[in-house]
Amino acid sequence: MRRFLFPLLFLGLPLAEIAGFVIVGNWLGLWPTLALVILSGVAGALLLRVQGLNVLRQINQDGREGRIPGEALVNGAMIVFAAVLLVIPGFLTDILGILLFIPAFRRLLWQMIGQRVVVRSSYSQASGPSNRGPHPKQTQTLDLDTDDYTRTSNPSSPWSDRPKDEP
Repeated sequence: MRRFLFPLLFLGLPLAEIAGFVIVGNWLGLWPTLALVILSGVAGALLLRVQGLNVLRQINQDGREGRIPGEALVNGAMIVFAAVLLVIPGFLTDILGILLFIPAFRRLLWQMIGQRVVVRSSYSQASGPSNRGPHPKQTQTLDLDTDDYTRTSNPSSPWSDRPKDEP
């Protein structure tokens, strides 16, 4: 079944979009139809900017609070996909793009696919909720006094003050 889905979508979507142009063009006329296509592209770019910034803020806030921003990342991907769908000329792709810009629809999609998505992260905090689970992360701190170490310059370093020719 999956083998036939891509060719059907690849061939069927352009034909459905052409049929949509014909139906809307007969109903509204040529110029209003073209105006709708151009307006949907501009709306996609504007919505991407507004909602994309909100998603970036949410990802930043989740990171600061130590949460994995899985839902915010998926929202961002859906918003970018929605903007691409709005920029592509056609009414069926515009309908799907507009639906993806609606937060309630994105939440519904996230609930449907979120159970199948596994988010892995190497992010951890020194003291936080991630260390209170059944396997707390072991941290080691090495405390040195000023007598326990020395700082010297490395003469072979490219950032050294002295030229390499000097001893």
